[in-house]
Amino acid sequence: MMNEWPEMWGYGVAHWLFFTVVVVAIVYPIGRILRRLGFSPFWSVLVFVPLVNLISLWILAFSDWPSRQND
Repeated sequence: MMNEWPEMWGYGVAHWLFFTVVVVAIVYPIGRILRRLGFSPFWSVLVFVPLVNLISLWILAFSDWPSRQND
């Protein structure tokens, strides 16, 4: 039974290339936005943690932004 689908044992190079492109396409812009807001760009990794990403989005939405601090 295990020999019926031997091609499903691992992921191919195309899969890992696609995965890397998607991660970079998501993490890089979020990291740049966070850096402009005065946060560490490493917080962009939270995008991939379920529920934590929603909580961090709400915290970011209601925190003081640098452009609003001068008002």
